[in-house]
This record gives sequence, structure tokens and C-alpha cells, in this order.
Amino acid sequence: MPRVLVVGSGGREHAIVRALRRSPQQPELLCAPGNPGIGRDAQLVDVPVTDIHGLVDAAQGCNLVVVGPEAPLVAGLADRLAEAGVRVFGPSGAAAQLEGSKAYSKEVMAAAGVPTAAYAVVDTVTDGMAAISAYPVVIKFDGLAAGKGVVIAADEAQAREALVAFLDERRFGEGSVVVEEHLVGEELSLLALCDGERAVPLASAQDYKRIFDGDEGPNTGGMGSYSPVPGADDVEAIAAEVHQPVVDELARRGTPFQGVLYAGLMLTAEGPKVLEFNVRFGDPETQAVLPRLRSDLLDLLERATRPGGLAGAELDWDERWAVTLVLASGGYPESSSSGDVITGADQDDVEVTHAGTALRDGELVTAGGRVLNVTALGAGPGAARDAAYAAADLITFEGRQLRRDIARRAVERVGA
Repeated sequence: MPRVLVVGSGGREHAIVRALRRSPQQPELLCAPGNPGIGRDAQLVDVPVTDIHGLVDAAQGCNLVVVGPEAPLVAGLADRLAEAGVRVFGPSGAAAQLEGSKAYSKEVMAAAGVPTAAYAVVDTVTDGMAAISAYPVVIKFDGLAAGKGVVIAADEAQAREALVAFLDERRFGEGSVVVEEHLVGEELSLLALCDGERAVPLASAQDYKRIFDGDEGPNTGGMGSYSPVPGADDVEAIAAEVHQPVVDELARRGTPFQGVLYAGLMLTAEGPKVLEFNVRFGDPETQAVLPRLRSDLLDLLERATRPGGLAGAELDWDERWAVTLVLASGGYPESSSSGDVITGADQDDVEVTHAGTALRDGELVTAGGRVLNVTALGAGPGAARDAAYAAADLITFEGRQLRRDIARRAVERVGA
């Protein structure tokens, strides 16, 4: 029986654990540090994701470690595990700079010939304002910012405010800023499993970053997602144009990419262009994609740890649609309310994954910005959407936030 450690504590990691549980290999699953929901599906290990040494110790005796969040990858967790002789699914610290530095990611895309938005890297507010030629414009903090380091500025005042926050106020610490052309089109998330030589795409997904309906309000880590995306049927062609050139370029540089390469894309009139690369499973896209995967995820992840191991891999998918809703706490994303009692989270007909929960005196309570994810499958986007909202409406906690337009566009385009 294989022993597998999943690193992380959110809804993404819960979805990964659930998918690994479906493996015919029947693995023994551990999760560090996990959360109360994950604790029902795996043995929890009390080591935070910031404790690289502790995670390496916890991984001893494991056949595979699957790293969920980006921060430990950028910090070199995969390197330390490899040095300790532990097989790990996740890129090296050098390869993880694709997410750790947006400027580096842009430079790699340029070298690989991957289509992306025009951009400039700046270090001062004055240079940032001078780099803007049209509005709206996208202002991105160069380093990690937990999904909150991007501002789409509609005018000069908003652009200056974002530049001041990132460069002068150092909201996310030291770092440059990428000033980027605003692309127009349909957004798409496409994740690919990579073995250092090739990229094997998963099913397409679309996520919703803004806190309010109609894509209003500030950016969040993600308020919902669905899979598949209408009009994005040929994921192999997209991966050949977007993911594979990056895998080839990093291999050429001596930093082969092994793990999940997540491309945030805009399907423009000129074709797909990359908005961003991430180096791990997306959140909340993973919660919509993995429930549709019929192939053995454990087998795929283990194969990806070997150079060329994914040769000939063919993935099998459930033809049903998946819709994932994020239930967030009061005040999110600027702040979050904790300690509010949650009711209705135990359901059998949908997949409820825990993102920010805790146990207090035997009761399940909120413990973060994004609290729970509800994923439902259906014959079409409408059926999946209806089932997800019906289940989400049974879950209550003080200050609960829930977007009401997740997958609405898909229903309008495809039907029920």
C-alpha cells in the first residue's frame, strides 16, 4: 500500500486527497497540516507549510509527496525532499520561479515564444505610470501575493494607487511590478501534468476572481469555477502552444519542470494568450477538475516524477460537468471573520471540501477567508449549477458570502 503525503490545508488539498482516495491502489494518505474536513479523509500531520525541515521529516517513509501551495515550492521544498531521497510531485525552487516572479515568467515566455500580453517591469511609481499607454491596465506585484497582487486599473488614479501600494507601501514586501496590457476575451484555466519533458493537459476550467457577481469588487483567491469550458475543447492544441514550449525552455536551461503547470489564459481574437503561470494545482479549479477525472491520479502523479514518465499517458474523463462554489467569510478579501459556527456542511450528494475551517468545542467554525467549496456534477452546466447552489444554500454561517453567477455564461451558451 503506497503511503502519500499531501502538503497544504485548503480546499485544493482536500480535493487532491479525495481524488487520491479514489485510486485503486488504496494509498495510505497523510496531510500536513490539513484541516477538519481533510482529517476525515486522511491522517493529519501537525506541521505547517512554512516548516520545510519539518515537512521533510514528516515525509520519511512516504512513497510520494504532493505539494499543494506555491510558497513551499518557491522556498525549495521539492529540492529538500529530493535531497532526502523522497519522491515529490512538484517543481524545484528554480522552476517554481515561474510563479515566484512574474517578471521571470514573462522572460521565459518571451524566450519560448509563448503568446502573452505586452508588458514592462518597473521599480518606481514614476516609471510605472510612464509605462502605461492605455486603460484599463493590469498592475501585478512581481512576487507571491496569495492571489491578491493583481489590480486591473480602469484609470490613472487607480493605476497610481496600485503602484503606490505595491512599490512604496510594500504591501506584499520588497519587489518590482509588472505593468501589463489588458487583454480582452474569454478567460480559461488549463492545468497540465509535466514530467520534465512533456506536458499532458487536464480538462479545461474557468474560475471567478472577483468577490461580487458580475465580476465586480476586488480580486480574491477565487470564488468559484466550472469544467469544462465551452469553446476550449482542443486542450491538446492549447498545451502544445502554451505549456510545451515552456517545458522545453526550462529543460534547455537545466531546470526541468516536473509538477503541475497552470496557465491562466485569455482566449483573444488572435488566439490564446497567457495571463499568468502558476506552478501548482489551481484553487478553485482543482475542485472542479479532479472530480471529473476517472484515471488513477496517484498513478499519473507518480509517473510525472520520472523524466519521460508520462509518455503515452491518456486521461479518461467523466462526461458530466462540474460546478464549484466558494463560500467565503464575512469581510473577505480585505479581512476575514473567524470562529463563526458552520451548519449544513455534511452532505452526501455533492463534494464539500474544506478550505478555512476549524473545530472549536466540537463545533465546526470558520477559520479563514474562503471557508468551504461545494462541487456538484451534472449532465450539463445547468444541472450541475442547480445542484451546487441547492447544496450551498443548506450551509450557513454568519457573514457568508457566495457569488450567484458561477457558470451562468456556460448555461447561456450550452443550456441545461
